Amino acid sequence: MRLYLLFSLLFITSLLNAEQAKFVQTPYKEPKVIYDFYFDDPNKINSALYWIRSYINPLTEEPYGYAPEFMDIKVLIHGTEIVTVVKKNYKKYKNAVERMRYYAQLGVEFKVCGLAAEDYSYQQSDFYEFIQLVPSAIPELAHWQMEGYAVIAPNIMDKKFSIEEIR
Repeated sequence: MRLYLLFSLLFITSLLNAEQAKFVQTPYKEPKVIYDFYFDDPNKINSALYWIRSYINPLTEEPYGYAPEFMDIKVLIHGTEIVTVVKKNYKKYKNAVERMRYYAQLGVEFKVCGLAAEDYSYQQSDFYEFIQLVPSAIPELAHWQMEGYAVIAPNIMDKKFSIEEIR
């Protein structure tokens, strides 16, 4: 009887331990990514910039220990958010601009589609010094993907519920 109770206790304990999430330390290598920013609302760039932070922060910590300046991160801007990187709109998009400027200092490259700039009647001189103007977003994305970069296209949705409401 004691043996049965002991076996039952061990079995139940193993079941309880098996019913929880397992933390996995993925062996990430060569941080090479290009973000595809193409939003229907320029203000969505603020949320998208958190995707960059969510990429950089875990990789700077152990066991990875990558320095941000040695990560190869590019951001391609070709939607309505193009207005956020035009000097005349600084006051309206100051927070986003300063976050991009900070990331640029860490080595993140911000690229703007030349065709989109043309659609908005922007000139090269309209953009900040940390912006690189490229001929077109689509060949740019294809190029970097063929060079081994992961393409991340943030899906920014309107938040309808607070965490507390849906938890």
